[in-house]
Amino acid sequence: MKWRVILEEDPETGEWAVWCPELPGCTSVGETEEEALENIKEAIQLYLQQEEIELAPGAIAREIIV
Repeated sequence: MKWRVILEEDPETGEWAVWCPELPGCTSVGETEEEALENIKEAIQLYLQQEEIELAPGAIAREIIV
């Protein structure tokens, strides 16, 4: 799956900040552009990782396609 990411170099430190606009709060950094891109891949995977949900009695979990 492809995701759009935005990279910005910090002029003071030279490090790269990177985030995915479609996934609020999904950000990372790296000392190089390449490292930042590898780090955001891992951040996106963790962001999308499904966690167990504890449901209230009588609640039903379903999956939908949008």
